[in-house]
Amino acid sequence: MPSAALTQPEGGLRVGRAFAFLDLCGFTDFVDSHGDREAVVELRALRSDVREVAPLCGVRVDKWLGDGVMLVSPEPDRIIDAVVGINARFRRGNRLELRAGIAAGPVILLEGDDYVGPAVNLASRLCDLAGPGQILAAADGFDRHALPEGVDLLDTLSVEVRGMSGPVEVLDLAAERIGVSQALRSIVGDLTKPVRRLR
Repeated sequence: MPSAALTQPEGGLRVGRAFAFLDLCGFTDFVDSHGDREAVVELRALRSDVREVAPLCGVRVDKWLGDGVMLVSPEPDRIIDAVVGINARFRRGNRLELRAGIAAGPVILLEGDDYVGPAVNLASRLCDLAGPGQILAAADGFDRHALPEGVDLLDTLSVEVRGMSGPVEVLDLAAERIGVSQALRSIVGDLTKPVRRLR
């Protein structure tokens, strides 16, 4: 997918981008059962891991969404690396699990900092459909035979997604538990060591 501008419609710029949405599974119930203090610990851990991993992958935080985050990158492979790295790092020392949706395609860049288009909506809705620890990526825009090293394709699914005209082919992704790539290993560290969190 080309990362350069494709066209320049009136009032915006059409570009190729990859998007990811990540959020904490069961956060509302967790707040109810464990209280605000423990919830804030989980939120701070998520934001810390995102801020640490995303820049190493060349991925930008587009916006924080309460108990989630929207990421953007010109390169689909980089966003997969970031999501897998954030997920692996977060699960080492926290009580909640992440879920993620990823999609890529042409969108309108409006006023320099807002993205509008089907890829944004699709990534968000795939995140909503994902289960705890699951990473779902729309197949269109990604080469399933050339995923980043250390990322496994667990399954290919056909999914009905609200707002889409027909079923969407979706890749169910995961980092290899053993033999994770050197790039991911440097991001997430030793996956067998727990991360100490400041409470």
